Amino acid sequence: MNQMQNFTKGLLASNPTLVLLLGMCPTLGVTTSAINGMGMGLATTFVLVASNVVIALIKNLIPDKVRIPSFIVVIASFVTIVDLVMAGFAPALHAQLGLFIPLIVVNCIVLGRAEAFASKNGVLSSLIDGLGMGIGFTLALMVLGSIRELLGSGAVFGIKLIAGDAILVFVLAPGAFIALGYLIALVNKIRKA
Repeated sequence: MNQMQNFTKGLLASNPTLVLLLGMCPTLGVTTSAINGMGMGLATTFVLVASNVVIALIKNLIPDKVRIPSFIVVIASFVTIVDLVMAGFAPALHAQLGLFIPLIVVNCIVLGRAEAFASKNGVLSSLIDGLGMGIGFTLALMVLGSIRELLGSGAVFGIKLIAGDAILVFVLAPGAFIALGYLIALVNKIRKA
């Protein structure tokens, strides 16, 4: 598989959220707004790319018996960096995302890409794979957050677009399931066309 295919598969064909249905906890929990979706997606992308690169570099040094725990230590190190940087430079976003930032450590997307791809491929391929999957995850969260924010409060990225009352259910938990279900159906229709 060439590098461009490696990158683009995470955008739609193997989108972690909309096709593989991975990372549902942050997807449903933080996408009450587009900015929250973007923040969570970018944080996860950084961890995904950085951990993929490091794991691709050290894969031959790790014994099989401690492979997964080693991957988790690498991932947790980058999550700690993201958590501290976000707390220092974006405290409002950090407060909104809350517990979901440390939970990136156990996100199926990050650990899955480390095990399935980075541990078996070179550094450049792992970087590109992480970037593609991360951008696909970020786009999915931003689109879902935009839909929920628009329908739930009449705004996108905090900019009021619809005057009057909105549909409150979309900023609540049931709205996440409804919006995600329709978004997944749309992506399936596009993929099959």
